[in-house]
Amino acid sequence: MRTAVLDGSEIFDREQLHDELQEKLELPEWYGRNLDALYDCLTDIAEKLEIRLINRDALEEHLGNYAERLVQVLTLAALENFSIRVEFTA
Repeated sequence: MRTAVLDGSEIFDREQLHDELQEKLELPEWYGRNLDALYDCLTDIAEKLEIRLINRDALEEHLGNYAERLVQVLTLAALENFSIRVEFTA
């Protein structure tokens, strides 16, 4: 199982978030850099993937409601695709 760690204390805007998501989750070049595209990519992943979002509180401080929506997308994608496991820490 591959593990991708996203550190909310080091992500300060949406552009940086999507850069990190694309790199750490190894998303394709055609990734649309929005939460709908993220969901689509995650539900298509076949390999086992663990996504750890650490310092969630810091990410919510930096991105507000967008961080909450990210958590929802990650959670829903993991429910849809059993190859994905997500973990969140404050």
